[in-house]
Amino acid sequence: MTFKPLEGVRVVELASIGPGPFAAMMLADHGADVIRVEKPGGRNVGTSRSDKDPMLRGRRKVELDLKDPADVAKALELIAQADVVIEGFRPGVTERLGLGPEDCHAINPALVYGRMTGWGQDGPLAPRSGHDINYIAITGALDAIGTKDSGPVPPMNLVGDFGGGGMLMAYGICAALLPAKLSGKGTVVDAAMIEGTALLMTMPYGLKAQGLWPAERGGNLLDGGAPFYGTFETSDSKWVAIGAIEEPFWQELIAKLELKGEVLKHRMDSTYWPQIKALIAGKIAAETQAHWNDTFEGSDACYAPVLSMDDAIDHPHNVARGVLQKINGVVQAAPAPRYNGEAPSIPMTDMRTVALSDALASWSSRG
Repeated sequence: MTFKPLEGVRVVELASIGPGPFAAMMLADHGADVIRVEKPGGRNVGTSRSDKDPMLRGRRKVELDLKDPADVAKALELIAQADVVIEGFRPGVTERLGLGPEDCHAINPALVYGRMTGWGQDGPLAPRSGHDINYIAITGALDAIGTKDSGPVPPMNLVGDFGGGGMLMAYGICAALLPAKLSGKGTVVDAAMIEGTALLMTMPYGLKAQGLWPAERGGNLLDGGAPFYGTFETSDSKWVAIGAIEEPFWQELIAKLELKGEVLKHRMDSTYWPQIKALIAGKIAAETQAHWNDTFEGSDACYAPVLSMDDAIDHPHNVARGVLQKINGVVQAAPAPRYNGEAPSIPMTDMRTVALSDALASWSSRG
């Protein structure tokens, strides 16, 4: 039987978009029983089709109007039996609704109350609106992503919303659950995307402090500046990714590319990087991506083809590990990490709507 480490944990998710649902999805993937509270008729922002939105997989939902005091009282009935609440509103909103941490802890002292925001619960920007691009902008992350000529390039919304937001929330909740269970006293998890993004920037800030990130955007070791760490276009207008940082990998790379020349000995001197990069780019541009896939098959040159989302599901390694799966026609990532060598199974993908009475009944006797 697949190990589900959060089996028995009961979560109330107050509906939001982006990182909040992602955190709830991760908890559900690992066995938590998640009930999502949505307003009648579903969300107005984004898709509300749970069969097409993998972030909504693995939970039931009840419909409540949280602007109606009677429905707030019903939500509190559910929260009284929960281990975790997740909310993603601006600071102060749940307090005004009567669903803030004090309201919830008054009826459930052991509750872990997770709050997902961009700016955090306090500070000058806390009451202001924002999106991923804004949160990563003030942490130094956005400025560091791109080339010398491109300007800062938004990395979709992976860094702020999901890496620095949803995953941080899921981690914080899991960290808070154990002491809550042991002591009977819950806590409030303030998961701010600016702080999660700053955490993800730990290595670049460390490299900068050591003098190993000296240049502007696109001129450093890991941002595409180095000739041995970057992307290169092939003759069929596709791309490949090279990450041959260490010397043995570099030697294998230039051997596979059949490159020779005195300049290659100076690869760690950034003054030679434009010359070396031009040599590699010219070589790779002369052949197709398929040619280079064959050339580097079984190699330790730290090579990979740059695949589209459509193509990624068919890559042999992704297939072997089940990294991406198609469920009801929807490509989605499998739950991660694995336990005892086995990945948790993907929970149901179509979020079931249930009556509040049924949800309460299912949680009525606690283990």
